[in-house]
Amino acid sequence: RQQLNNLLIERCPPKVKTRAKRDSSRPQPSMMMNPSTEGLAGKAGKTHYLVQVGEVANLYKTSKRRHPATIQQQRQKPKSKLDLHGMKREDALKALDEKLTQWIDDAMSGPYPFVIPVEIVCGGGSQILSEAVEQWVKQNEKVANAPRNSQ
Repeated sequence: RQQLNNLLIERCPPKVKTRAKRDSSRPQPSMMMNPSTEGLAGKAGKTHYLVQVGEVANLYKTSKRRHPATIQQQRQKPKSKLDLHGMKREDALKALDEKLTQWIDDAMSGPYPFVIPVEIVCGGGSQILSEAVEQWVKQNEKVANAPRNSQ
């Protein structure tokens, strides 16, 4: 350090940060009241669910390398879609149970891993359908939430 000081290096003062000057010709925005938050807040539940339906042994094998044809099939949009808008909870659960058998048949008649993607739309509303669908997915062993990287 002493040798560096002895080299007679010209020292400069540290740089000073300057603030950008405000353009006084631009009018300043006036204060405004916050808008009403009524109707702006989001709902707590989901408006739709992407699930996989099919053979139980293959529902959770998401990190395993797949055959290229299977990878292309996974990246496709869900083949089946069930819209539950306007239904009561009991009607929605009945419709889900009826569709489940069709979805399982479709999955088993398809290629390995015998799993198909399905979209279930339950809408925003009071989240009663959203909670019902979430419980239905948890209760059925042949249904699982789709992995996030499958889209």
